This record gives sequence, C-alpha cells and structure tokens, in this order.
Amino acid sequence: MSSIALPAGSSLARQYLALTKPRVNLLIVFCAVIGMFMSVPGLVPLQPFLAGTVGITLVAGAAAAINCLVESHIDAKMARTAWRPLPSGTLTVRQTIVFSVLLGGLGMFILFAFVNGLTFATFVGYAVIYTLVLKPLTPQNIVIGGASGAMPPVLGWAAVTNSAPPEAWVLFLIIFVWTPPHFWALALYRADDYARSGLPMLPVTHGQQFTQLHILLYTLLLVATSLLPTAVGLSGLWYMAAALVLGGRFVQLAWRLQRAYSEPLARQTFKYSIWYLAALFAALLIDHYLPQ
Repeated sequence: MSSIALPAGSSLARQYLALTKPRVNLLIVFCAVIGMFMSVPGLVPLQPFLAGTVGITLVAGAAAAINCLVESHIDAKMARTAWRPLPSGTLTVRQTIVFSVLLGGLGMFILFAFVNGLTFATFVGYAVIYTLVLKPLTPQNIVIGGASGAMPPVLGWAAVTNSAPPEAWVLFLIIFVWTPPHFWALALYRADDYARSGLPMLPVTHGQQFTQLHILLYTLLLVATSLLPTAVGLSGLWYMAAALVLGGRFVQLAWRLQRAYSEPLARQTFKYSIWYLAALFAALLIDHYLPQ
C-alpha cells in the first residue's frame, strides 16, 4: 500500500509542537494538576482547573521553545537532539521567537485574567536563569535548575487556592530531589553527546563512577523525601506503601547501576524514573480520595 502524503501544514504543525517538548510538558502539566487536586479536600472548582491547566500548558510550552532557541547550537552537536526543528533547519529563529511570544503571551494572559500570574516564575527560571546562566557554568546545573522544574505542583496548588502552603512545597521537594538521578541516568549513556556540546554535565566533568554513586545517593534521598506527604498529614498509609514499593525499585536500579554500569541499564533507569514520578503522583491523587 502506498503511503499517504500529509499536507505541508500538518508537518509544520508537528515541528511547532516539537518545540514545546510535548512529552516533558505532559509530565509538567500532570504534576501541576495533581497539585490542584491536593490543594482542596473535595473537587477542584472548574474555572481554576481549566484555566490553570491551559495556562500552565501554554507557558511551559513557550519556556521549552525558548530553551530550544537558546540551546540550538548545542542541540546541533548532539545525536539526541540534532533532529529538533532549529538545528535541523525546519524552523527559523524568527518563527521560534514569534511562536514562543504568542504561546507564552496567551498563557500568561489566561493565568493573569482567570487564575494568577505565579507561573511567570517558572518561565523565567527555566528559560532564562537555568538555560542561560546555570546550565553552561556548573556540573550541578541539574541540581540547581531542578528548582524551576519542580514548581508545577506549587503552581497548580496556587492556581486553585492563590496560596503556596508548606504542603505544596513538599510536592516541590519530591520533584526537586527526583531531578538529579533522572537526568544523570540520561547523561551517563549520552556522555559523548554532552562532551561534544561543551556542557559541564556530571559524567563529563567528574566521570562515570562519580555520577553512578551520586545517582544512588540521590535516589536514597528521594525515597526518604517521598515519605514526607504522609509525615505532614497530606497523604495516608496507602500512599506511603506505594511510595516505598516504587522507591524500592528505583533504588534497586540505582544500586545495580552503581555496582556495574551498562548502557542498557542506564537507559532502563532513566525510563523508569519517568514512570516512577508519574506513578508516585498518581498514588498521591488516589490516596487523597480514598476514605481514611
């Protein structure tokens, strides 16, 4: 059967979608939505839920597009990212800037008009402070920059209650501690890419074994941090059991990786880390609505 050619507009739309890093954006929005539901004992009011979700999605997508723009020269040197629209030449710098301004502007308008403007902090943190300042300067870029990536549940919470109490920052802390072992597992099997790019990622600056050890240490810290929702009364024993099971598997992978590195194991650890965070936050949501 011959293939059916897609219209040019459809292909162009996929290129613009790629600028928003949709898989990353999906996890960001999911964590923000969990923050919304955790902020109230019952159901989330419809307006902040819809407006907050749409606004956060648009602003996060605009931040990702700015990140692609700033790092296009680096992406071109890495096999993992050379296909992206800017280094591959399928979109221009001007198109990317216009797209980001329109997307971010619409998102910020929705948040300011119908919710609040707190998401601006994440936009500045990720697209400017992390990408321009921290990432090129220090091998601890992932640790420090994780503060920006960990903001979604706080922003989701604030979208509903217009406040960010300590419980919201507990959710922030989980993602903050999760970020280093997640990205360092990727950096291990993409070390050659990062070396070519000139970015001071930990496996490049401190070596493979040092990185493997820190993945294990951060994973152990993550398991302890994941129990904080139960400790502060935000969740119950069902969530705690799920967190221990999910964390136990993460520790097992990190321990095996620390003892004997292999690229398939590093890939497996990276992929599991994504599934781990999604499952952990889903467990928070389920526990939130279970009878205690």
